[in-house]
Amino acid sequence: MSLEFKNPKIKEYMLEGHFGLEKESLRVTPEGYLAHTKHPFMNNPNMERDFCENQTELITDVMDSVEEVWEQLAGLQKKAVKTLLHMKSGKEFLWPFSNPPYVLGERDIPIASYQGELRGKELYREYLAGKYGKKKMLFSGIHFNFSFSEKILEEGYKQSNFSSLREYKDSIYLELAKKVTRYSWLLVYLTAASPVMDGSFFYDEDLGKTVRKDLASARCSKIGYWNDFIPILKYDSLNSYVESIEAYVKQGQLKEAAELYYPVRLKPQGENTLEHLKESGVNHIELRMFDLNPLEPVGIRKEDLQFVHLLILYLMSTEDMDFLPFEQTMAIKNEKNAARYEEENIRIETGWNSSLPVKHAALHVLSSMDRFYESIGKMELAEIVQRQEQKIFCTRKRYAAQIKSEFQEDYVKKGIRLAEKYAMEMDRK
Repeated sequence: MSLEFKNPKIKEYMLEGHFGLEKESLRVTPEGYLAHTKHPFMNNPNMERDFCENQTELITDVMDSVEEVWEQLAGLQKKAVKTLLHMKSGKEFLWPFSNPPYVLGERDIPIASYQGELRGKELYREYLAGKYGKKKMLFSGIHFNFSFSEKILEEGYKQSNFSSLREYKDSIYLELAKKVTRYSWLLVYLTAASPVMDGSFFYDEDLGKTVRKDLASARCSKIGYWNDFIPILKYDSLNSYVESIEAYVKQGQLKEAAELYYPVRLKPQGENTLEHLKESGVNHIELRMFDLNPLEPVGIRKEDLQFVHLLILYLMSTEDMDFLPFEQTMAIKNEKNAARYEEENIRIETGWNSSLPVKHAALHVLSSMDRFYESIGKMELAEIVQRQEQKIFCTRKRYAAQIKSEFQEDYVKKGIRLAEKYAMEMDRK
């Protein structure tokens, strides 16, 4: 049930949609340690906390284009940085990397504090800390939220055999979730930006020692933030999808649905619960595999967001597919494998006993995207895809390679200097 982009109306509105970003960053001191001050952005719905008190989450509003949502994120980043730079208790910075700076053991990581009716949020974080350890919670990244324009969905529904628009929308997003999960490895490979770490993440006595673990993205790798099992989900209907997650909760493998650490989530509008998702239907899809890019003051490049949008559209132009249990397992293994640094050691599984070197697999997808956009007369969009191809043809253009070259010695000290540089530049604007 792909979208027919040769349909004049769907083609006309294809770049329209709704976009949102969530960016996690750790607040740090000028010495490179985790800040221990209280969250300084209380009562601002665009500036929340994630796991710990010093993990700031910048949350954009829903915007109508990639360009607008990126600009709002840049504005939130600037506002947060300026506030931290002029704290009465002493200046702080937003750490520009996905991997944490110096960590003085688990006691150095303060769980986000909530009071009253929100106390349950703190208790849930305490549960996560006990199950996964606090250090993994320090990995920070960016989540990309997307929904199609109503015009595209209404036009697609007219051509479908579904009995209601709601049923059609749920089916479209279930199909997209399958496809994006299957190709999550590609997004990790193209945007990975965390190849170096401080030794204190592994051993307290290695504080200040820069380490490399053959990883381009630590948070998406096997040492990242994953469940202790690979979930197998059902995609034939929204009810089946919800029930497959609920089964893991009932079995005790998950405390609640939020504990499902998966590359893609389907979300309702408003209250984010499985009950509400089942009742109101899918509103948007969330992609969760993006590292912070320290080469970009905002943390992510606009052109990468544009590419993600184009990949989504391309995937929805392709035939629907099954997503069997072995394929779901393969997709998660592929993402973890794509998070490695040494390209020659990365192979992407493509089926039973078949695989391709990651460069070949990536070029195959990008070349298909090129042909798709050229076939519908959108040559200017093919150019965005071709800029991603440059990362494959020239290893030095991979973010992970550039960061490893610049920060493989004195990672935290150089990282603090970079954070301060960005802060001072934003403070002058």
